[in-house]
Amino acid sequence: MEREILGIDIGGTGIKWAIVDTETGALLSERKKIATPKPATPEAVSKCIQEQIRMMGWKDKPIGLGLPSVVRRGIARTAANIDNSWLDVNVDDFFTQRLECPCKVINDADAAGWAEVAFGKGKEENGVVLLLTLGTGIGSALFCDGKLVPNTELGHAHFKKDIAEKHASNHARKIGKLDWAAWGGRLNELLLYYDRLFSPDLFILGGGVSKKFELYQNYLDIDHLNIAPATLQNDAGIIGAALCAKNAFHP
Repeated sequence: MEREILGIDIGGTGIKWAIVDTETGALLSERKKIATPKPATPEAVSKCIQEQIRMMGWKDKPIGLGLPSVVRRGIARTAANIDNSWLDVNVDDFFTQRLECPCKVINDADAAGWAEVAFGKGKEENGVVLLLTLGTGIGSALFCDGKLVPNTELGHAHFKKDIAEKHASNHARKIGKLDWAAWGGRLNELLLYYDRLFSPDLFILGGGVSKKFELYQNYLDIDHLNIAPATLQNDAGIIGAALCAKNAFHP
């Protein structure tokens, strides 16, 4: 069974990658990053990745990719922070052809959640686990007894007469110049809303702001909600993408 798989996390601003040991979640190579091309069309993104895997000497071996898109049956149905030319592209086939390796694509937040459930805070957690990535927007990954409910995109749920990520993302904190108390209060409102919908046994908070959990945890209803910061941080999307490819090609 192939346990060494290349994981690639495609974001709106950067593309990150590393070789992953899918049995342990460890990175077997240095995590590297390049800027996402502008515009981030399928051709431009694939050319960037082609060059990197050529320099690595990665040939004919599986690749998992996380993409900021709803990916249903291998087809991109949305395009968040990437070019709209991704819409309706069979991204599994596209990357397999362009990179000349077997490729599997997954929603980027689902990838991060998969990694946390397999190797991070959600490991061996029974019941419902909801991971939220708090960044430019809000990504979500929902699991029940370790099984993924894909493409939830809860950051786009209607909330406070708008959508959730415009109320409580890290970007909303920055552009609103909110202090940690004000932003923590907003995030708490959103977590309570998600709690009413899904009753998670565990919330995992990911994204860069997870490293600053101690600055806002006192403004969250931790007596009522079980909340923990993510542990894999910037590696989660890479690890989860590799796990997705492993499950697709070596179930």
